Amino acid sequence: MRIVYMGTPEIAARVLQSVSRLPVEIVGAFTQPDKPVGRGRVLTKPPVKVLAEQLGIPVFQPKRVKGAKAMETLRQLKPDLILVTAYGQLLSQAILELPAFGCINMHASLLPKYRGAAPIQWAIVRGETETGVTAMQMDIGMDTGDMLRKVKVPIAPQETANSLYEKLADAAAALACEVVKDLLQGKPLVRTPQPEAQATYAPIIQKEDGKADWQMSAEQLERRVRGLCGWPGVYALLDGKKLTILEAAALPENGSKAPGTVLEDALEGKHPHLYVQTGNGILWIKRLQLQGKKAMDDEAFLRGNPMKGKTLCSG
Repeated sequence: MRIVYMGTPEIAARVLQSVSRLPVEIVGAFTQPDKPVGRGRVLTKPPVKVLAEQLGIPVFQPKRVKGAKAMETLRQLKPDLILVTAYGQLLSQAILELPAFGCINMHASLLPKYRGAAPIQWAIVRGETETGVTAMQMDIGMDTGDMLRKVKVPIAPQETANSLYEKLADAAAALACEVVKDLLQGKPLVRTPQPEAQATYAPIIQKEDGKADWQMSAEQLERRVRGLCGWPGVYALLDGKKLTILEAAALPENGSKAPGTVLEDALEGKHPHLYVQTGNGILWIKRLQLQGKKAMDDEAFLRGNPMKGKTLCSG
């Protein structure tokens, strides 16, 4: 079987690594163009490109996979299957119809829930206790194709986007291998249409999603800290400086102060902690990073930054 693989981030590289061990011929890897990363704006290869080069797989990085040049390349590669994981571009109808087995996508949610670009983050932010990976026969819509197979993955109470990403990467790699093995053995893949009425969406994460809205409940804010870790993070302003919340806990106690107010007294024990009043409940900021400073726990921060009477503003 001739496979063209399409994917970009680490989760996609994990799937490619697993599928490359099967008795198939991966004739090309399509991935997004290299992009500048970090303060130094260093041009960086996407993880799929790095792995494909190590495996000796030809790499293609069209800015528009729907363009005529990319389409001609795909025709020349003559794939039996196009396998996709977090590629980052929508495919045209012509591409979808090119391989005999069509295009199959590994999507990091239990479709039809969380269609879109950021299913891992939003599943945590919205308080889900379970997610998974869906193998989907792609159509022209955004994650709307028929479902072929699913695997469920529990979301632990203190799960972060980073830890869930690792679980789903492993699940996606295993599921992709199962699907490809079935095709190799001539087993039919049962297609189940997605129930449209149950569809929800996971839009691309924006920097503004990380602004701490103190009118939210402590529980909602704590989930955002876990779901948006890495980038953009949840952040507020302290005396005009950005304060990023790295770890937090929601406490059931409530105070009478305005949301965003730093509570003056410790709620437990002898040592003060950084507690903030929210719209419902109190958020314990356990670990944080002030702009221009290193990350630290709240006790260390409070030793050098008296907070009595201060207010954290939304970022």
